Amino acid sequence: IKLRILITSFCISASHQTFCPIECQMTDLIFAERELVQSLKEYIEAEELKLEAVKSWANKLDMLTHASTSDPEGFLAHPVNAYKLMKRLNTEWSELESLVLQDPSDGFISNMSVHRQNFPDEEDEKGAAKALMRLQDTYKLDSESFSKGKLPGVRYNAQLTVDDCFDMGKLAYNENDYYHSVLWMQQALRQMDSGEDAKTPKADILDYLSYSVYQMGDLSRAIELTRRLVAIDPSHQRAEGNLRYFERLLSKELRDLGRSQQEPADERPIQLDTYERPKDYLPEREVYEALCRGEGVKMTSKRRSRLLCRYQDGNRNPRLLLKPMKEEDEWDSPHIVRFLEALSDEEIKKIKELAKPKLARATVRDPNTGVLTVAHYRVSKSAWLEEEDDPVIARVNQRIEDVTGLSVNTAELLQVANYGVGGQYEPHYDFSRKDEPDAFKSLGTGNRVATFLNYMSDVEAGGATVFPDFGAAFWPRKGTAVFWYNLFKSGEGDYRTRHAACPVLVGSKWVSNKWIHERGQEFRRPCGLTEED
Repeated sequence: IKLRILITSFCISASHQTFCPIECQMTDLIFAERELVQSLKEYIEAEELKLEAVKSWANKLDMLTHASTSDPEGFLAHPVNAYKLMKRLNTEWSELESLVLQDPSDGFISNMSVHRQNFPDEEDEKGAAKALMRLQDTYKLDSESFSKGKLPGVRYNAQLTVDDCFDMGKLAYNENDYYHSVLWMQQALRQMDSGEDAKTPKADILDYLSYSVYQMGDLSRAIELTRRLVAIDPSHQRAEGNLRYFERLLSKELRDLGRSQQEPADERPIQLDTYERPKDYLPEREVYEALCRGEGVKMTSKRRSRLLCRYQDGNRNPRLLLKPMKEEDEWDSPHIVRFLEALSDEEIKKIKELAKPKLARATVRDPNTGVLTVAHYRVSKSAWLEEEDDPVIARVNQRIEDVTGLSVNTAELLQVANYGVGGQYEPHYDFSRKDEPDAFKSLGTGNRVATFLNYMSDVEAGGATVFPDFGAAFWPRKGTAVFWYNLFKSGEGDYRTRHAACPVLVGSKWVSNKWIHERGQEFRRPCGLTEED
């Protein structure tokens, strides 16, 4: 039996369930796989003759898991390693289980059954593939960059095979996403043409690629690819029919244009910019993604000259007199500051430790009902921590109150969030708008007047906090925090503060949020007299 080695890991939203792995859970999968390899080796010793074919794969898996368990976080920081982990656990171990069941080995099956309840399923694998495509779009990375592991800041080499690329393209095709289907089928074909072995027949790749190219409106290239398909498989059940159909369409198109001959098909390789990416529901998509790449940031020399740094003592707050907080201006209008040394490494370690057992799929507040619910545009895991959980939470809350001058008595609990590879939160407002008056009604503390965002990790690539309205991008720096007001002094929302958490390309992003509410700020931040004070 021949098994392919395939893997995955991302924060994803599936249609029937949610699988949003975080650093600790993905590490558990790494070690679970290691245990399965060991169990498999023991089974092989008892069934050496029958399982000779499986044994060669077990040895390869043994080497792979040895590398991954030596540095799980670093290994999983590479998105291809993450993708292939999920794919391997979803498909290849299942095939292996079927083989073993022909002559069951109690030890192996028992071990498999214990771990299988935590394995990702087909929907999770599909979601992980979509996360790769999301990263591809946001950071303008061609399919070859992922396939060959050419990503910034990675420490492990991980590559996608022809079969992996074909599966990515087929998933996109089945979702009617012909744009990504073209990119991944083209990469599968490129690798096969270069001599790479594959289980997938070349005819299948050409079949999907030619029709996807047709769907993108490129009839000349679709005809050229279909002719190539007919040449290698004359009996293909759809190829001849598709070819005649494409040629009729092209002839009609030429007649309509008053031309007698078609131009030669474009022989240049298909790239990211060969076809226009379809528009979606997010109006500021291009601006948002450009900022995530560090492009289009509207930081001018004049603006930079207005940005200052200072020691913040909280208006001579006793707790800050001996050790004031270092504060830097990040943006002038709206005013956004970054606090340095806002959290110590020990505090971050403790907060993560408290949060990990409580982490669940992050939610957003439904503007109509005020009820927390999951959303496809927020892909992360979060937990809410109370002061009763540990003294460190009370200490962090007090520090936020001291440096901002705002009361945290009516603030929401400290929310800890983890964004794995591909994790994001698309552009959104932290405050409730006039068309959603009941968003925070159940809290009884008014609207979110300000946001205090702690960065609890560095991120190798991606993961910026961006503000599309005024073109700002702030990158995570472990131990720092950014702070801004969501409301003017008049109580009106500052719509410029619409912001996003960019997808994590390499690494893992940990943050903690403190949303401060209006109640209790009457004398700390008095109301203004004009609409936008």
